[in-house]
Amino acid sequence: MSIFRRLFGNPADRASVAPLYQAIVASARDPIWYREGAVPDTIDGRFDMVAAILSLVLIRLDAAGEAGRSPAALVTEQFVDDMDGQLRELGIGDVIVGKHVGKLMGALGGRLDAYRRTIGGEGDANGDGLEAAIARNVYRDAPPPPEVLASVAARMRRFAAGLAALPDATLIEGRLPTP
Repeated sequence: MSIFRRLFGNPADRASVAPLYQAIVASARDPIWYREGAVPDTIDGRFDMVAAILSLVLIRLDAAGEAGRSPAALVTEQFVDDMDGQLRELGIGDVIVGKHVGKLMGALGGRLDAYRRTIGGEGDANGDGLEAAIARNVYRDAPPPPEVLASVAARMRRFAAGLAALPDATLIEGRLPTP
């Protein structure tokens, strides 16, 4: 195995989860989040939804144990590649794109932690539930009316339950439940 393959992984491995990453983005871009859920249809709002859906998928892959480890790492690498490309399209230069990607990865980690603690209905470190985590991480503390927030939380719970019901192979193939 070459040094480059050990450092950067096998491109074929990453390609194996491309359908899963594409399905994550498609689920995050489903108009229902933006129309009925009042998620801002902005760069930040779209990032927040991709991070939310990716977090739910990573939580599900984690539940798969050893079988989910490699796909989780590879789909996270796809996310990094996508965010790098998006930042470059926005005109962020080579010198600082890494800092921005690092911040985005930190944001993903925070969301992953918040959703992991709250998706089952239990509270997070602040004693809040999923609705509060969504308000902070999707709406950036400017949430919609309570009934809309509750609807988005219910939809995310249903999506997570749908993920839990999928066989590992189906998930990795990118056949996700409808949001």
